[in-house]
Amino acid sequence: MAKLHQWDYLFVIGLLFASLDAYNIGANDVANSWATSVASKSLTLRQASFLAAIFEFLGAVLAGSHVTSTIKNGIIGLDAFNDNAGVQLLTFTCAITASASWLMIATRKSWPVSTTYSIISALAGAGVAVSGWDSVQWGWNNGKGLAAIFGGMAIAPALAGGFGAVVFGITKYAVLVRKNSIQKALYISPVYFFTIAVVLTMSIVYKGAPQLNLDDLPQVTIALAIVLTGLVIALLSILFWLPFVHAKVVKKDYTIRWYHFFYGPLLWRRAAPELPSGGGHVPDYRILTSESSETVVSPVYSGLSITEPDLESSLAISPQDTLDTVRPLDATHEAQGGQTKDLKSVPDIEGPWILPRNLWIIVRYRLPKILTHGTSIDIHALQTHGQDEAQQARLRKVHEQSTQYSNETEHLYSFLQVMTACTNSFAHGSNDTANAIGPFAVIYYVWSTGMATEKNTDTPVWQFALLGGILVIGLLTYGYNCMSVLGNRLTLLSPARGMSAELGSSITVLLASQYGIPVSTTMCIVGSTGGVGIMSGGLRAVNWRAFGWIYLGWIITVPVAAVLSGCLLGIILNAPHW
Repeated sequence: MAKLHQWDYLFVIGLLFASLDAYNIGANDVANSWATSVASKSLTLRQASFLAAIFEFLGAVLAGSHVTSTIKNGIIGLDAFNDNAGVQLLTFTCAITASASWLMIATRKSWPVSTTYSIISALAGAGVAVSGWDSVQWGWNNGKGLAAIFGGMAIAPALAGGFGAVVFGITKYAVLVRKNSIQKALYISPVYFFTIAVVLTMSIVYKGAPQLNLDDLPQVTIALAIVLTGLVIALLSILFWLPFVHAKVVKKDYTIRWYHFFYGPLLWRRAAPELPSGGGHVPDYRILTSESSETVVSPVYSGLSITEPDLESSLAISPQDTLDTVRPLDATHEAQGGQTKDLKSVPDIEGPWILPRNLWIIVRYRLPKILTHGTSIDIHALQTHGQDEAQQARLRKVHEQSTQYSNETEHLYSFLQVMTACTNSFAHGSNDTANAIGPFAVIYYVWSTGMATEKNTDTPVWQFALLGGILVIGLLTYGYNCMSVLGNRLTLLSPARGMSAELGSSITVLLASQYGIPVSTTMCIVGSTGGVGIMSGGLRAVNWRAFGWIYLGWIITVPVAAVLSGCLLGIILNAPHW
């Protein structure tokens, strides 16, 4: 059948709001996934954004199909539309409009809500409006109904918290609290590399795009591929990663650079130069103030500005540590990502902006600043913006329940956290991108074919690529807004804790994706962070007030998105017409 050109405007509206939904998934959910990496200082915001852009996009394109089918077909029964293609087109357009609108409000207000529950609730509300309560799959529906999905509000955080606590418990008692923890960490690290590689390989094999047909291979072949991939990564870590970190951490070779990684075993014989008196061979991952004479000024407690003497003392500890330092804000300097830019070096615009000189100033100075603003924010300073002294004191008490371990040992886990963050990001791309692609896939199918969608229809790869790209833009430009309310605001984080939280979350998300259940990545990473905090220092090591506000946001999302979507569709369907 021909395209429904009489409803081209509905297709355009659906495309625009699906794009807005994908943008807010990037700015809200993806930011949540990477908040632990930035908060633990394993990655700068710019590095996290670059890696997220790659793995979110790959996860969406390679592994998003199963969950997308749940969003398309698992919430509203297809018989509710009575084969009326126009009504189905309108229903999914209203649902994505309501979901995107609520997510934009939540992201603007720095509320880390569940983008999964937003679209699910919007679809449920639209289903009730189009055909009554019986049109919605309220039951379990083989893991695809509302009962299964909303059950994840309790199951997902608890399961992720359990995985996070187990991973950090192993790390804590096998390495961190042991004598000569650096040596223990070097011994056990290949096991972590093997485990992380296995998790990522399983996600690709079992969640690969349909045209790859990887899950149709014999089970023995799949098992061998997964195990061999893990073994290869573990072997490469022994050949290249171990000598690299041994030179940097054990030998304290502050001259080592990233490209020395490829020297591999040759680094065992590399002689390290004498370490300067100021140290600086590894970054300083500490958050709490040191008990020694040296003072660590932490933006988590010091706010957006510090005095000049504090600045000098913090710089004296670690020359390489730029994340711990918040520069004074005045008329000539601006703090961006721990680096200071002299605004006097930027020429002023004089006269009309259209003049060639002013156009050059805009292109050369102003435009790059605007485009990179979202990746230049100092998250550690932003996390205390608006907090009073009582709130900071309460957060300090939470952090003091957890032990800060050796910077050298934590530095080893910063490499592992990068891997877990990438795994978690791939899992997020495979799961939560479907929240925007699922409704748009129905909108495009109905509009392009003129028929109501069938139970099983393929989702074109270009849709994953398009909305996956917009998701990345959301992270790059506005992800910092939600990232600022997570991280160290929930519990004290470090590379070892962050690695454990992210690995526990990624395992939970991938297991849910395997069974086609759209769990919330936000719930998984928050729950996993809580589990790590409890294992780290007990119940008092977790900021339960912050957890309560986040959970309240998850609950509020359900009625707001459902009512907004249902009312919008009900008004349109029953409005007077000629």
